[in-house]
Amino acid sequence: MKAIGFVLNILWLIFCGIWMAIGYVIAGVICCILIITIPFGVASFRIAGYVLWPFGRTTVQRPDAGAPSLIGNVIWFLFAGLWLAIGHLLTSIPLFLSIIGIPFGVANLKMIPISLMPLGREIVSTDERFGGR
Repeated sequence: MKAIGFVLNILWLIFCGIWMAIGYVIAGVICCILIITIPFGVASFRIAGYVLWPFGRTTVQRPDAGAPSLIGNVIWFLFAGLWLAIGHLLTSIPLFLSIIGIPFGVANLKMIPISLMPLGREIVSTDERFGGR
């Protein structure tokens, strides 16, 4: 199974991962330049790594996330999340046009929730998430 995940990640990287990761890095750099939004920049860089190599990993809700994460997610949504979600939507359209790209288009659409509300979520290995299977 790890070999299949590796192949999927390579194909993902070529078809859309690099482009979406660049978008997250740009958002992260802008957030870090503004200083007060550095926590958003850190979240953006974390998601960029996930977007580069997503197969074999997933996101889970952090149990200690509370009201600050909710408020931060509202701010993130307004300034960066909406635009990154639109990027995921737009990159999924050409993927759906080819048979080999359909699973990648679906995976791209599954990343929209984390692009809209990244705070209070954690990226973990699917082995950790599903009990070591």
